[in-house]
Amino acid sequence: MTTPNQTFRPSPTALLNPRCDASFKAMFTAGTPDSDAALKDFISTVLNRPVKEVQVMQNEPPVQIITESQMSFDVSVKFDDGERIDLEMQTRQENYDYGARAEIQLARLLSTNNRIGDDWGTPAAYQISVLNFEFDKDDNSPLSWYSMRKENGRQLSGKLNVIFFDLIKIHRLLGKPVESLSKLEKWGLFLSYADDERQTGYIDAIIKSEGGLMSAKSSLLTVSQDELNWVRQNSIFKAMEDRHASMHNGIKKAREQGLQEGIQQGERNKAIEMAKNLLSMHVLSNEQISQASGLSLDELKALASESAN
Repeated sequence: MTTPNQTFRPSPTALLNPRCDASFKAMFTAGTPDSDAALKDFISTVLNRPVKEVQVMQNEPPVQIITESQMSFDVSVKFDDGERIDLEMQTRQENYDYGARAEIQLARLLSTNNRIGDDWGTPAAYQISVLNFEFDKDDNSPLSWYSMRKENGRQLSGKLNVIFFDLIKIHRLLGKPVESLSKLEKWGLFLSYADDERQTGYIDAIIKSEGGLMSAKSSLLTVSQDELNWVRQNSIFKAMEDRHASMHNGIKKAREQGLQEGIQQGERNKAIEMAKNLLSMHVLSNEQISQASGLSLDELKALASESAN
């Protein structure tokens, strides 16, 4: 994959981009004291409540029936009181309704946490998405919390909670005095600019003001020393760049020729070719390849089976 003299890391001090889902996951699930402390602090900050203990769970829940599509949670966490969280980093919203996806992910998480024969006392579940795109352009708040409520605001049971943390809305705070930032805003700026060496001085000042961010920076430094993490990150970004370029070129060609079908077929052929290449590398999960290529998990399974034969 790489020769002894080749590296994907731009410099010995470069940090992985925490807005890449693979790097985000590596930082929070490294299994070190720093990654554990950072994960607890981030979740505590988003939920605005103390979190004593969290346990990183298997990210792929078992399917209920053999024909059911597999679903993967990026960072699957269980509280000491049994409540569950699916924590994700999302860099784009294309070709699907992300709100519907988040609801379906959350319903699946609550279902896997339910015990047959209980008294409906299943602990609550949370789907927390850190978004590097704007989900609701009409809402200026960086944190949006959705739950089932009546028109008068009365909550149903509190079991289902979808939370979006919008980093794009955090960008306007860049350069604001550190002492005037909330803890959530500090986390948002860290995730937005930790890998940007032009902002090192300002981000370091933010990091030094919060113990949880100090742990996050330390964990990010540690996982940034692993070449495989750079391979994963660059594979994802290269695949997304190729896909965007393919879409642009396909649209341009189709416009010139007046062939709408050319757009769709060209995009699909390129997505299939990209997915086959990523599958052969064996460094990304099917969920990550699906996100990069736009193909469904079922389509990826069919391609993997085809390659095996």
